[in-house]
Amino acid sequence: MITVMGATGNTGKKITEALHKAGEQVRALGRSESKLAELKDAGAEVLAGDTNNAAFLAKAFRGADAVYTLVPTDPRATDYRAEQDRQGEAIAKAIRESGVRYVVALSSMGADLSEGTGVIAGSHAQEERLKKINNINLLLLRPVSFFENFYLSMSLIKQEGINGDSVEADLAIPMVATRDIADAAAKALEARDWKAVVVRELLGQRDISYAEATRILGEKIGKPYLQYVQFSHDDQVKALVQFGFSESFANQYVEMTRAFNEGIVKPTRTPENTTPTRFEDFADEWASAYKAM
Repeated sequence: MITVMGATGNTGKKITEALHKAGEQVRALGRSESKLAELKDAGAEVLAGDTNNAAFLAKAFRGADAVYTLVPTDPRATDYRAEQDRQGEAIAKAIRESGVRYVVALSSMGADLSEGTGVIAGSHAQEERLKKINNINLLLLRPVSFFENFYLSMSLIKQEGINGDSVEADLAIPMVATRDIADAAAKALEARDWKAVVVRELLGQRDISYAEATRILGEKIGKPYLQYVQFSHDDQVKALVQFGFSESFANQYVEMTRAFNEGIVKPTRTPENTTPTRFEDFADEWASAYKAM
């Protein structure tokens, strides 16, 4: 039995499907029974509940050979960092109480730094919590910005005819497809062949700038001159709040982009942390969704 948190989300659903296809028995966790119904119909055991509740998580982890965990914090949370800590503490407590021995935890590139990284600092805090748990084998997956984050840009492109963020336009940074994260996690959950604490970065197929990514997306939707605009930090905060995110999250997000711009978070690419999916492959899927809006 393998338990998967966030089983209806970007990575969790793909992990659940991959494990089920491989013949593994899967216990899929989520907040909504209706969203879990598709996985239940496919043969997964499903549990709906509050991931802030350590007792619920301990029940879900108990009896599992391995678990996939993540801190699924709501960007609308009034105090985003406090919410990260509450969920992270619940996960750590549940791991201790359940006795599970293999844990794959979704973290982030830059989680080796304790401060100055915005939302990533919450991943650092969670890594430190998990490292303190005795008698577990912990695999920390450190991916970077998801390709899928560009789905959030669709409304801006539709309404304003531009794409924008507070990341420098020509700064080439690693971005990764969630399918590649899910593939790495699913294979590890099946194999359970590591000991103690292992860190694995997942940096995507190549580094790419927001300007280049915007150009590629524009070409896919018949807008070859689609422009990327770098927003000021203040304007980025205002845009995120207008979109419905909390001011707390918005400020943490901007601190993270500043860390990229200033080279505070700066990855080193190797063959081992390079993943196969190209941004162009994702762009085809993105363009189909954009045209269907």
